[in-house]
Amino acid sequence: MSDPIETAIFEKLSAADPKGVGGKSIEPAEVAKALQPEQWQRMLPKVKGVALGLMRQGRLTITKKGKAVDPSSVKGVIRLRLPTEAETAAALAALPPVPQDDDDIA
Repeated sequence: MSDPIETAIFEKLSAADPKGVGGKSIEPAEVAKALQPEQWQRMLPKVKGVALGLMRQGRLTITKKGKAVDPSSVKGVIRLRLPTEAETAAALAALPPVPQDDDDIA
């Protein structure tokens, strides 16, 4: 089952950046307002949390003033955009290595 917040993030991004090249960005508040128009402020921390997880997977870039940032050290307004190929590669390289299965040695 797909996460509705993740789905909403990528729907908003595909509308803003139809070519998917990582050029256009959206505000997390746009996603929160689409999910809960009346109480979007309560949804905003959840949207940012999902965005952080997507960033760690290399599927999203979090920016401030147009530059990719580490969200754990940033305060204030952030934006979300699709990553460039280089950003995706860097995020995947930063993931911990997958343990090798030793079943081949017998």
